Amino acid sequence: MSQLVKGERIMAFTFIARMKIHPEKRDTFVEACQELEKATLENEEGCLYYKFYKLRDENSYAVIESFENEELDEAHQQTQHFKDIVPKLMECLDGTYVREFLDPLDS
Repeated sequence: MSQLVKGERIMAFTFIARMKIHPEKRDTFVEACQELEKATLENEEGCLYYKFYKLRDENSYAVIESFENEELDEAHQQTQHFKDIVPKLMECLDGTYVREFLDPLDS
């Protein structure tokens, strides 16, 4: 995604991931999401945006992630906090997970 940041044009690697969880695992899921969001934003300089959302469809959530480039997203997946927290998230999913990449209109 091309955007202006501090007056400079950059290319970003951005996507939204949608997921459904088992309702009885909601508290565990939300806690893990908050933990991952905090660790990512505090420790990864190339992360432009990282935020989990509750969707209006019952038991549905999404995360919007944006990194300066695809390599930084790959590096994110190798961080210790990712390796520690993501398995907790995965245990809460009902199997539904869709990742959609976002590109600017002018690309």
